[in-house]
Amino acid sequence: MAATYTALPPSVMQDEPCPHALRQAARAPQALAQSEAVCRAQRVRLTPIRRKVLETLYATHRPLGAYEIAERLTPPGGRMAPITVYRALDFLIEQGLAHRLASQNAYIASFHMASAPGTTAFLICEACGGVDEASSTELTHAVNALLHRDGFAPRIKLLEISGRCAHCGGGAISRA
Repeated sequence: MAATYTALPPSVMQDEPCPHALRQAARAPQALAQSEAVCRAQRVRLTPIRRKVLETLYATHRPLGAYEIAERLTPPGGRMAPITVYRALDFLIEQGLAHRLASQNAYIASFHMASAPGTTAFLICEACGGVDEASSTELTHAVNALLHRDGFAPRIKLLEISGRCAHCGGGAISRA
């Protein structure tokens, strides 16, 4: 049976800073430095536009579409071609610095990069739009067992799980 959610009143959600945003702001500077190190180690260039796209992704806890990124990067009165953003996003994904969330048709910066080569789960809050990136050896082992059982060879092991974060009432889930 489907889970039902008890939503928090909007005033409660506005009174408290979103935990996703707080974590993102705290981790972003170190993550950007790690991203630069990853690019140096892989001998690829984090060009100014790639860096700006990555900084834009690190500046928010919500996934962004390519057009949103282009809009945020465009100076007043200017115009940025979306293809420029798409090329930068393709590079960032290839390097493991960003991910595309298919269910959102949007992108998010990665905080785990090469440190978590297994299965990655994105926990997407339907209320605040925040996304948490999670991985564990247990998750990786469970997914690998399922893949082995079914003889399936994955290209990408990424899960998107939608629901409510603890801040928005995830703790108040009841199974009806």
